[in-house]
Amino acid sequence: MYGWIWRHLPGNAWVKALVSLLLVLAVVYVLFQYVFPWAEPLLPFNDVTVDNQ
Repeated sequence: MYGWIWRHLPGNAWVKALVSLLLVLAVVYVLFQYVFPWAEPLLPFNDVTVDNQ
């Protein structure tokens, strides 16, 4: 899969590396801004079974 992406990016190796970095940063941004906040209420991290007595 990564080879397919690399072959389809424009430019020489430096341009491909820069575009790849920008794509990774864009994916991380979308995950932190949209996906993780949407999924956070669905995750059981706040369901504790130990009582504070």
